[in-house]
Amino acid sequence: MSWGTELWDQYENLSLHTQKGIEFLERYGHFIRDRCTIEVEYAAKLRRLVKSYQPKKKEEEDYQYSPCRAFKLELNEVNDQAGQRELIAENLQANVLRELNILVKDFKEDRKKHLQEGARLMASLAGQIGNLERARKAYEKAFREAERALDNYQRADADLNLSRAEVEKQRMNMTVKTQQCEEAKTEYANQLQKTNDMQTLHYHTAMPDVFQHLQELDEKRVKNMRNYMMKSVAIERAVAPIIEQCLDGIEKAANEINEKEDTLLVIERYKSGFQPPGDFPFEDLSAAKSYDSNSQLSQPVMQPIHNHLTVKGTVSGGKIKKRVGLFGIFSSNKLIEVCIALKNNVPGYGDGAKEDCSDLPPNQRKKRLQQRIDEIQAKIQQETAARDGLMKMKGVYEQNPALGDPMSIEGQLNESSHKLDKLGAELTKFQGYFDEAMRAGLNLSSPSQISRKPTSNGSATRPLSSRRSSHSGGEESLSRSASDSSVSNVNTSQPVHKKSAPGTPQPIHGSTNSPESGLGASRTSLPGSGGEEYYLDELEAQPPLGTCRALYPFDATSEGSIPMYDGEELYMIELDQGDGWTRVRRISQPIEGFVPTSYIECNLYNT
Repeated sequence: MSWGTELWDQYENLSLHTQKGIEFLERYGHFIRDRCTIEVEYAAKLRRLVKSYQPKKKEEEDYQYSPCRAFKLELNEVNDQAGQRELIAENLQANVLRELNILVKDFKEDRKKHLQEGARLMASLAGQIGNLERARKAYEKAFREAERALDNYQRADADLNLSRAEVEKQRMNMTVKTQQCEEAKTEYANQLQKTNDMQTLHYHTAMPDVFQHLQELDEKRVKNMRNYMMKSVAIERAVAPIIEQCLDGIEKAANEINEKEDTLLVIERYKSGFQPPGDFPFEDLSAAKSYDSNSQLSQPVMQPIHNHLTVKGTVSGGKIKKRVGLFGIFSSNKLIEVCIALKNNVPGYGDGAKEDCSDLPPNQRKKRLQQRIDEIQAKIQQETAARDGLMKMKGVYEQNPALGDPMSIEGQLNESSHKLDKLGAELTKFQGYFDEAMRAGLNLSSPSQISRKPTSNGSATRPLSSRRSSHSGGEESLSRSASDSSVSNVNTSQPVHKKSAPGTPQPIHGSTNSPESGLGASRTSLPGSGGEEYYLDELEAQPPLGTCRALYPFDATSEGSIPMYDGEELYMIELDQGDGWTRVRRISQPIEGFVPTSYIECNLYNT
């Protein structure tokens, strides 16, 4: 079927149809353009979403749990999907939109050219038809004039009254008109022949060619519309396997979530290594004492069997002992500031405050030391590799002096050896700390073994233990083989330790150089006071620094401590000085003593 034969008389409709077709193709191009914009925006929003939910530096420790790890993997997969959406947009723009815009431009130019050709052919045919009509009218006019001239001659010839000259005149006029009529007839016949030939050529050859070109243009438009749609599908289908892999990765990450493993990780992270508190002691009611009218309670109060150690910490106990800041530097406000800084993990407080990590619970200490050992080992490996590279370079320079002076890297080798010696000494030192922490963990005992000595007026105090002695790593040079062997030994010999719930602070055993002494807080006496300068006398009861609530029940089995039940509210009299104990006072009874800091939730006053 051809437009030239079937639609020979539908020039205007075909012109309108091809115009609408090109406009539709152009509209499809606008659709592809807008879709590319949406794909790019979608990818950008996905990337912003992933970026906003990426773990912060302070949250990285929480991402050791399987749901957090799975969520992080899902973020990576979603980010990859965003990349695939960007790829779809790029391919649509390059392989569809650009070609489509060029094709629309070509279609418009070709259509305009074909329509102009058709308009020219139609104008030529119309001109020829006009010439034919003029020739026909001229022939008709000449024919009528010839007929009138003939009639006039016949009447003049029949009229006997007319002279012979008049008759001859009419005859001559008839002859001229007849000749003009024949000429007009011949011109009309020629124009008719031309018009018929041109009309035949117009409707059977010229215009069908124009319509054929328009038909081919429209078919090409429809065909390319199909091709572009198929290209769009192929572009999106090309990234479908990658998106499917992203979805498979998310599914795999979800399947790796393990609640049992997370439970062990929580234990590993928070286990302190302390032993649970022992049984509550029997309170002998016969040891209860009554307080006078100046005390906070006028009726007799039941006291535990270790009353003689805590009575001096009450309002009616007269003088009490009060601790001041380390070396007398820190006031109570400064202690509060330090406590808040420790709670909020402010840099410079808590972590890293002590090189041997003796201020941490046993399990946390061992974990921190193991991390430090691993860091030192990584530095040793890196520095050893750098030194080996320098040695090889020196050998190449010695074999070929033209490449460089071997003595130019001698200083770098000496510096590298010095760094290795320093790292080796540091590794040995921290291995000693770790071994000490291991021995201390094996020798943990209950809080009843903590040494507490009553002062001369009977109040309870806490022991003042000296700082542990540091472990020297030696000054000998660390060779390459030695560093490798030390790395392998540490990696294979260090056990994995799990964590548990908070426990009571552990006692201090032996001398200051024993491994167990590292579990106590570092204490130093102020000069000139005979070793008890940490505690000062005061005539009135010390005002509380805040309140606290017992998170767990505690049995006071050691001297200077007081029992408490779960949920009990107490006054905070003195903050934890680093040994794991906090001095508190009962709200209902004027009794003071020490309780484990990990067993209470503190709430400091604003002032």
